[in-house]
Amino acid sequence: MKTLICALPFILLGCVNKQEPMTAENQTEAMGQHAISVDALTQHIKTLASDEFGGRAPGTQGEELTVEYLINEFKKAGLEPGNGDSFTQAVPLTSVEAVNQPQLTIQGGNGADLLLDYTQQQVIWTKQQIDTVSIAQSELVFVGYGINAPEHSWDDYAGADVVGKTAVMLVNDPGYATQDKDMFNGNSMTYYGRWDYKFEEAARQGAIAAIIIHDTKPAAYPWSTVASSWTGPQFDRVRADKGEQLALIEGWITKSTAEAMFDKVGLSLHQLYIAAQTRGFKAVPLDLTASATINNKVEQMTSRNVVAMIKGSESPEEVFIYMAHWDHIGTDPSLSGDNIFNGALDNATGTGGLIELAKAYTSLSEPPQRSVVFIALTAEEQGLLGSAYYAANPIFPLAQTVAGLNMDGLNYFGPTNDVTVIGFGMSQLDDYLAKNAQVQGRVLKADPFPENGYYYRSDHFELAKLGVPMLYPSIGLDHKEKGASYGKLKEDEYTAKHYHGPSDEYDSSWDLTGAVEDLRLYFLTGLEIVNSQDWPEWNQGTEFKTVRDEQRADMN
Repeated sequence: MKTLICALPFILLGCVNKQEPMTAENQTEAMGQHAISVDALTQHIKTLASDEFGGRAPGTQGEELTVEYLINEFKKAGLEPGNGDSFTQAVPLTSVEAVNQPQLTIQGGNGADLLLDYTQQQVIWTKQQIDTVSIAQSELVFVGYGINAPEHSWDDYAGADVVGKTAVMLVNDPGYATQDKDMFNGNSMTYYGRWDYKFEEAARQGAIAAIIIHDTKPAAYPWSTVASSWTGPQFDRVRADKGEQLALIEGWITKSTAEAMFDKVGLSLHQLYIAAQTRGFKAVPLDLTASATINNKVEQMTSRNVVAMIKGSESPEEVFIYMAHWDHIGTDPSLSGDNIFNGALDNATGTGGLIELAKAYTSLSEPPQRSVVFIALTAEEQGLLGSAYYAANPIFPLAQTVAGLNMDGLNYFGPTNDVTVIGFGMSQLDDYLAKNAQVQGRVLKADPFPENGYYYRSDHFELAKLGVPMLYPSIGLDHKEKGASYGKLKEDEYTAKHYHGPSDEYDSSWDLTGAVEDLRLYFLTGLEIVNSQDWPEWNQGTEFKTVRDEQRADMN
């Protein structure tokens, strides 16, 4: 049995192995880890998620307070501006907000017209950046999962005519529905299962409206999340054509509403669910029509990414990025009672963690060999807009960006034996994380909910799809004292009760020691890469590998 001793720099970090001599290198690592503290992280979260910050929506006083707080904290930590002499990158956005609580009317078939109530039975909006959009008696066509994927020999639109019509579709993809590992990615959601892909594909097929049938399990969130996330101001990038190529109307309807619609024309939603899982499925005209008018308030605005850096001592042009989104949903004045969506876990925790990681790096006795960049991103909740803008307008060339790590929600229930990796197995970054996790006595585990498609739902994805290897570690579930069932319980509880709701608030019962342990792991993992000449790669077969290989080849 190896004997353990506790050296002074490690008093708050745990013990080190007696066979590992104390060196200048691990002493400075210990200093960096010690700079990350529960008290400081708690204060960041309490401030960012306070009612004063109003839910941190882009373009509000909450943004002003958040950006000011981040800049001050980065300056206090000793970081340099990351965008020339500025700590911010301007992100032009357009806000489109429905002001008339639009009704969706379904006509045809048996019985009376269905007048679908806004937020209770349907949520519709438009991304067209104009004052009014309207559809009148638009024919409905059920297009299964709404997927056109040649590489999977799958086309739900084959032989269908949806031009000028309303496409109605299911959430997620056939692989999840069948659990067939040979169909798409089996239980793991692909990008084809994402709502943004489905709306865009419907528009490419010529549909003037696109409606997704909500189903809690394959969607991975309840209807309340739809009602809170897709109402109020909806942000998008500024579009020169004002979104003319997009569908006039996008939206969701509840599953029970869809069942009533299908029943009007003698069809079974359950039977069509089954039919849509079959290769070669043919779209079904519904003999129903949809009508709706949306009156909008359209505003142009500029939000900001906050960017800070530590310049590398040997290869400053080579960059490692830590990122987290600072924004949340804001305040909904139409709600009575608590109407502030504070976003404590999502993502005041990650934003606070970004500050703590910055402090860890500036605590080192020697500067890192490569540059380390910290980006707090805007408008993630509106479709990864801040990260998409950065990826299209990078301050640091993507080909010179060695890798990155994204934080979107930190551990709030205590230390775990494991570290969940969203997108486990996609890149060599897992090896670095595993090595440093082992030092903490922990192991990596794959995402236990691959059907939810989390890898495509946070900011790292925008850089990943342009080639940059991105690591997305998440909360482990195997609590060190209470076991995996406790971690699963806490995860399920948050998703069901607090995700994108006003109740996502800081709670004094939170145990942030697990978050600090994770942050120290992220620090050590990044530091190992930063102080090396390594260029971690995507693993063979990953969809981003070809882009990265070509990107790096152009640099040589």
